[in-house]
Amino acid sequence: MFEDLERYKSLDFYARQTVEGFIAGLHRSPFHGFSVEFAEHRQYSQGESTRNIDWKLYGRTDKLFVKRYEEETNLRCQLVVDHSSSMLLPTEGQGDLRHPNKLTFACYAAAVLTELLVRQRDAFGLSLLSEGIDLQTDCRSSRTFQQYVLQILESELRCKPSLREKDTTKTGLNRGTQITEALHLTAERLHRRSMVVIFTDALVKPSDRDPLMDALRHLRHCKHEVLLFHTLHHAQEIEFNFDNRPTEFIDLETGRHLKVQPGEVMEKYHENMLRATADIKRHAIQYHIDYQPVDVGLGVEQVLLPYLLKRSRHQ
Repeated sequence: MFEDLERYKSLDFYARQTVEGFIAGLHRSPFHGFSVEFAEHRQYSQGESTRNIDWKLYGRTDKLFVKRYEEETNLRCQLVVDHSSSMLLPTEGQGDLRHPNKLTFACYAAAVLTELLVRQRDAFGLSLLSEGIDLQTDCRSSRTFQQYVLQILESELRCKPSLREKDTTKTGLNRGTQITEALHLTAERLHRRSMVVIFTDALVKPSDRDPLMDALRHLRHCKHEVLLFHTLHHAQEIEFNFDNRPTEFIDLETGRHLKVQPGEVMEKYHENMLRATADIKRHAIQYHIDYQPVDVGLGVEQVLLPYLLKRSRHQ
């Protein structure tokens, strides 16, 4: 599949090699190794460890109390990939690691995360969303299960978008974006206090933007830690960097064709996209979601590894 990239023969090989390089010299995991749920306070007994003393409560009451925890379990992480047709932009970047499209970035980044998680002995699962939940696995932590997940991601990369192909079921085209309800269902189905890593371009109608943010807030309400990789191709989707000549644009989700002169709409389009992305970022910060803007044109490692290093420093 990647004949021009001998180094990257498969997602498995790429994930292992990338993680090997990433963890060299790294002393701290980019993810919490354990999920611990607070249960209650109890009075501190003289002589025991002071590690779990609630110092904020001491400041308010002038009494020593220790935090008690209900359970201590390995982390559960659900990798959520939006594989609606808009994620196939730019279509020539499907499966090309050097110049990936949005879906290719999401698949490779998810593969790297499975490698990190399996090395931490943490459980992970995979969800594919478009007009609903197209696939959702349970969370497991074995190498065998990782191979199963990587096979699913590989199959996504084999889908070659062709705007001339009549049978769009073979190309991944005409899959709409209606992930709001799917995220609500995901919030309810997952084990309490899971980590949810979402790869999506969040390209929904303006009227659907608030409901999408409500779905993300639902995930937080269910005590899940949410990492949002807002995945866009900045040159085309933010800057609208096209030659100023009559150009036909095709909506990958609906198949609608539109002929425009890019220079005539660029300013208004750019303004609307900046407003939309700023709105998503603002809501994410408000809901305590770890928001990471992604320009897929930079490549997987240029985006993912600096983010993981930054995250590891703050654990």
